[in-house]
Amino acid sequence: MSDTAFYKAQAEALFSRKRMMAAGLPLLVLFYLGYIFFAFDLPGLMERARMDNARALVADSYSYKTHVTRDNATHDVTIAIEGERKGTYAKGTAPGWVTFDGEITRIDLGRGHIVTYTPETIFYDMPGFGLIEATPTRDGGVVTNLEGDLPDWINKSKNRLAITTEAGRLTVTRNRTEVFRYAMGWELFFFTLDSPYHGHGPGEILFGSRIDPARSNLQGAWHDFWSNSMWRHGDVAWAIFETILMAFLGTMGAALVALPMAFLAARNFTPVMTVRFAIRRVFDFVRGVDALIWTIVLARAFGPGPLTGALAILLTDSGSFGKMFSEALENVDQKQIEGVQSTGAPVVARYRFGVIPQITPVLLSQVLYFLESNTRSATIIGAITGGGIGLLLTQAIITQKDWEEVTYYIVLIILMVMLMDWFSGILRRRLIKGEGS
Repeated sequence: MSDTAFYKAQAEALFSRKRMMAAGLPLLVLFYLGYIFFAFDLPGLMERARMDNARALVADSYSYKTHVTRDNATHDVTIAIEGERKGTYAKGTAPGWVTFDGEITRIDLGRGHIVTYTPETIFYDMPGFGLIEATPTRDGGVVTNLEGDLPDWINKSKNRLAITTEAGRLTVTRNRTEVFRYAMGWELFFFTLDSPYHGHGPGEILFGSRIDPARSNLQGAWHDFWSNSMWRHGDVAWAIFETILMAFLGTMGAALVALPMAFLAARNFTPVMTVRFAIRRVFDFVRGVDALIWTIVLARAFGPGPLTGALAILLTDSGSFGKMFSEALENVDQKQIEGVQSTGAPVVARYRFGVIPQITPVLLSQVLYFLESNTRSATIIGAITGGGIGLLLTQAIITQKDWEEVTYYIVLIILMVMLMDWFSGILRRRLIKGEGS
């Protein structure tokens, strides 16, 4: 066989193998996707999905609920925003869509939906469906006029009746009757109901006459906003500060610990291989364990608190910084060190003036990047150690009802991360590139 025929046969064989591989790749991808479909139980996931709960969660994130609750034994009616005691209307007061006439309470949910509390029976006048009657009885049951097959938005049993519509929700049990109605916005975000500034706009507060005789408008409005018992703006601001402080202490502490140890791990500064090996394995160990694991371990040792979170970040980042700093030290220019040495400078001075200026841009860049990243990590760590904005976020999620507060905290976390990104960018430009000086 000639050389030309040989190379031609080799090329055809290579092309044939590539074509077979190209044909087999889609089959491999399909097989992998099929494996994921069954391994992750996607059919079961779709079956267990509750889109109604998802819609309720989304609605709760940008709106609020006003609960109108009646004690069926005493007939006392309380009206509270989000059902919280701190958001309860004073006795005899109510939003405009709730009216009282003796022992009769009329609730206008809008769109023609009217709920009426009478001493014996609860009536729900629903457009397109008719009048629903529900009477709590002494034996614990709820007697209604509903019969036959009921739509999905009516849940009826012997002891409970629940009706959910776009206008609101009605729940009747033996002990109490409750109606809640959604409204857009974050009610009481600025002032609670007991504040004299509730219901007054910015123009009235800034330029209007004095609202509270004992305080100026600006002073009183700021105090009532900062000490808002429902949204806790003062506590939230302190939690944000704790989160940033946790990230700052952990990151800067890790850099201070890692820098001297990096000299021991660098080949050109520590000729003893045993020492280098030991220090490098220490770096591998502390950075190989995630900060969340260190958080749990340290919380058992030192108890919960922001300092525990800062120590967890310090441990993990010490290993990461040590590895990066030692690699930077191994790439320094020896001529600068020799130049400083030729002046008769001692060892510490050689490192100070011959080494540190060379690695400073790398050190600052990495430290500032980790500071920005650790600001996000401190949120999750704070949820475990009991400090920072992460704790407030976790508490709001656990209640399963304060989703508007969850949204508020998430927005603050995003703004905090954006602020840290902007701030670290400014520091990089000024300290590394020398801009803005």
